[in-house]
Amino acid sequence: MFKSVCRICHGGCGAILHVKDGRVIKVTGNPESPLSKGWMCVTGLHTPEIANHPDRLKEPLKRKGERSGGEWEKISWEQALDEIASRVDAIRKESGAESVALGQGTGRHHYMHTVRFANALGTPNWYEPGLAQCFIPRITVSNLTYGGFVVGDYYGVTPPQCILFWGHNPLVSGPDGELSIVVKRALNKGAVGIAVDPRRSETAKKCSLWLPVRPGTDAALALAMINVIISEEIYDKDFVRQWTFGFEELKKHIVPFTPEWAEAITQVPSGDIVKAARMYAVNKPAILEWGLGLEQSPNSLQTVRSIAILRALTGNIDIPGADILGMNIIKGYPTLKDKLPEGMLKKRLGAENFKLLGGWRAFMPSAHIPTLFKAMRTGEPYRIRALLIFGNNTLTTVANSKEVYESLKKLDLMVVTDLFMTPTAAMADYVLPVAFWTEAEQVIGYPLVAENVVMAQVQASETGKCRQDEWIMDELSQRLKLPDSEKTFKDVMDYQLSSLGITYRELIEKVYIYPPHEYKKYGKNGFRTPSKKVELYCSQLKKMGYDPLPSYKEPPESPLQSPELLAEYPYVLTTGSRRLEFFHSEHRQIKSLRNRRPDPQVEIHPDTAARHGIKHGDRVTVSSPRGSICLKALLTEDIRPDVINVEHGWWFPEKPGPDYGVWESNANVLTNNAPPYDPAFGTYQLRGLLCKIEKTEL
Repeated sequence: MFKSVCRICHGGCGAILHVKDGRVIKVTGNPESPLSKGWMCVTGLHTPEIANHPDRLKEPLKRKGERSGGEWEKISWEQALDEIASRVDAIRKESGAESVALGQGTGRHHYMHTVRFANALGTPNWYEPGLAQCFIPRITVSNLTYGGFVVGDYYGVTPPQCILFWGHNPLVSGPDGELSIVVKRALNKGAVGIAVDPRRSETAKKCSLWLPVRPGTDAALALAMINVIISEEIYDKDFVRQWTFGFEELKKHIVPFTPEWAEAITQVPSGDIVKAARMYAVNKPAILEWGLGLEQSPNSLQTVRSIAILRALTGNIDIPGADILGMNIIKGYPTLKDKLPEGMLKKRLGAENFKLLGGWRAFMPSAHIPTLFKAMRTGEPYRIRALLIFGNNTLTTVANSKEVYESLKKLDLMVVTDLFMTPTAAMADYVLPVAFWTEAEQVIGYPLVAENVVMAQVQASETGKCRQDEWIMDELSQRLKLPDSEKTFKDVMDYQLSSLGITYRELIEKVYIYPPHEYKKYGKNGFRTPSKKVELYCSQLKKMGYDPLPSYKEPPESPLQSPELLAEYPYVLTTGSRRLEFFHSEHRQIKSLRNRRPDPQVEIHPDTAARHGIKHGDRVTVSSPRGSICLKALLTEDIRPDVINVEHGWWFPEKPGPDYGVWESNANVLTNNAPPYDPAFGTYQLRGLLCKIEKTEL
């Protein structure tokens, strides 16, 4: 029996692994976990079925014949690593290290090690499908506004009195240590819930007030709520006076953004906007749960900024039961940023245009995905020749999948690490089998970025010749003689824990470390901003050439902005809704999970469906200007009549390769990666797009 932390998503539930003969046979929740307290989701409980699945990749594979031909030969790790290192070395010597790019999936154990490997390799071009579209805007805005990242305080003795869920459905998607179960418990204890979402999600159904906002217009709603809170003087006057910078500027700026103005844009009744603002401001302490839906438009920076300001106006920062600043109890991951060769920062694709994504001020400087994939296809401004992907099914998780496919075909070298063969892996030259979470080791701080609790993920089982992604990177680093290649990921774990005076092996014995939280940390030295206060007027954004006060901008593809498209595509498309059984594009081959959710679904309001002769369970074709996909109709009144919601991440492992049905129901066939982009993050539009529906004739 091993005590660990579940990483089947990047959630963080305490887990007890029951192992026999090197195989995990059962997983149960660990009641000692300070976060989950014994709870686990249905996916985590099905860990043994995933870990022991017969289709797991178990040996390194090398392509035989043409790319995507589906022919492979099994090779040794030694041969695979030697050949990959040799080819990477040749490419970087011929075309520069910047011609080698690294990609990865979301929030897994190897996330920061991939960044470390990229810097050591000397390439500025690494990416993760989220970044500008997920989490990085919220982290960056938190740092710019409060001087640190904030998370909900569900674990102290003071419960929240109100929770404002904005573009977030944590009862289904509970990421980063902000777990579904703690939210559910808080609501059950009497916290007032407000949900801002075009869908009445599982979380929204437990709330007192639902604001069905038009996708992509969240900033307008937030600005109107700020207007109400200031004009009605229900803000925290003491906190605003003592601990905020720029209140008078914000007060003048916000005058035009009335609830009536916002109603015309968001289509949320002005009375409900006023009600929501009052509920959030008056019921204190309050938590504001924000999700990635806010970040998936070209107004990403100002949308997140407008919502971040609500916390400051109400004084719900670093007090018990509200949103608290992180303790950061372990050392930051040594990403070897200083090893990136001089001049490479300017070569990072997109860095010059999108300063908060790829520039020096970026939280986690990375390449701009549309610019990177364009460089693969066209060679502009220079050619990307090699791509090493660590645990990402790119064809399902990057916008405009058909263009992504054309980009990947142009590569000279493509390497993919994964648990299973996927449509993306099938395009590779080498496919490497990696460790599942029960087979990997990691030091992790939760909630992510805040790091108030540190836990040990432990290796409890083995499968074939699978190896941890970090081990693969370390082995390649040694062969390429990269800087600090003598230090392995295990050395890094001990470094992270050195501030606590323990090693990783000692952490395993403790299971977790959870020091008492220190509230109102800003009372000692202020906030970590230039003004030492919460910056309602952001001086750092002003210096970078961005608006220091938040504003609204209509999405480029929308009913108001694109009337010529609206005639053909009369509905508003939103994508990305989660399902408990899957994590992004994973687990479709897991029988017990797939039986619970066998088909990809499109949510349609009954009135809308009736206009097209669509009944519940019918096959429906959803089309956008980028393409068409087919899904099964789920008729529900829990969605705006003008909105069509499509599940993301779908492919069909049971269908023949190399495509595995990736073009049939993949939401990213519909999404848009074209400009205009958010001027700071380079965010492209994934939600609020235009679409049409029709019953599929079989």
